[in-house]
Amino acid sequence: MAKTKTREITLQEAKGSFFLMKKEKTSKKDYDFSGILALRQLLSNEKARMLSVIKEKKPQSIYDLAKKLNRGFKAVNDDLKLLEKFGFVELTEEKTKNRVRHKPTIVVDTVTVHFKI
Repeated sequence: MAKTKTREITLQEAKGSFFLMKKEKTSKKDYDFSGILALRQLLSNEKARMLSVIKEKKPQSIYDLAKKLNRGFKAVNDDLKLLEKFGFVELTEEKTKNRVRHKPTIVVDTVTVHFKI
């Protein structure tokens, strides 16, 4: 299991809109926001509910998570890919019989958002 950590996101205002402020030690892979809209999509109520279900109910696969959320597999998979891209969750590959399933695990315990104006 991956080590839990704090994710810091800094947005800075410039010419009437927000953009991601890069830190020297971060890579584009870690932070790829184009503005406040991307942050809003990442931190939506549906994704918060998804993180809560992963933490509390510990689903064994993406399909299991979709059932627990009462949502479609594709929508849940797309949301998980976004959360994984920004380092909120990790998908661990597990082999069962002839199948491979991906178990979602939370790897962030704190998210801090900074707005520089």
